[in-house]
Amino acid sequence: MLKLTPFRNYLNIEVFMRSRPRIGITTRLELETRRFYLGRDYSEAIFAAGGLPVHLPLIDRSEYISEVLSELDGLLLPGSDTDPDPGRYGEDPHPRLKKVIPEKDQTDLLALEAAESSGIPVLGICFGMQILNVARGGSLVQDIGSQIDGSLKHDQGLPLERNSHRIRISESGLLRTIAGADRTEVPFSVNSHHHQSVRNVGRELRPVAWAGDGVIEAIEDVRDGRFVLGVQWHPELSWKTDPLSAAIFSEFVKRCSTDQQ
Repeated sequence: MLKLTPFRNYLNIEVFMRSRPRIGITTRLELETRRFYLGRDYSEAIFAAGGLPVHLPLIDRSEYISEVLSELDGLLLPGSDTDPDPGRYGEDPHPRLKKVIPEKDQTDLLALEAAESSGIPVLGICFGMQILNVARGGSLVQDIGSQIDGSLKHDQGLPLERNSHRIRISESGLLRTIAGADRTEVPFSVNSHHHQSVRNVGRELRPVAWAGDGVIEAIEDVRDGRFVLGVQWHPELSWKTDPLSAAIFSEFVKRCSTDQQ
């Protein structure tokens, strides 16, 4: 006789999964193999924090992005091995500019536009923070090492999850709330894997964290009730060991869950 228990368990899992907020994560494009791909850490961090990660291929068509974003509760723009096209903020390419992939830029920009229209929470990490700033009309330092005097080492190498330099967090705002208002006198440390950074901050954004050399390490939306946060470090690499990184994902997923009610 057919046993129904496994089927019931499967249904229970489905109900459990649907209770998680669905968070879209844009992917990368490997030009040589024409494959979309993404490191595992982003999805694992989202799932551990209570979200359901959904990978978004780089199909840079507004009709695709609008339809898929309408089914999501949050948007995560991850890091990338590319740089945003400096032409998008009115500059010519610096000699140390890395590769630019138009499909990556355009898909992320379309996703940000759709997320703004729907009001869903947004978390930008590294490249994701930079493209968020560009989307808002801001500009970037194209190469920290050659354009900022006395800069720190911002591309630390292995091990990736090691916190390599300290940051100062603003005494007010979203990131301060996430970090803990009672830790204003305690320095925070973060990992670092980038050679570009925010120069001129885009509209309705403000800087809320800085490295010792003045490099902007986080930006956030100035509007009340909007969760739009960009961080220059990689909390997906250190959420298992670093309380600040874990708290960022926890608050992001919580806001995605709250905002879908």
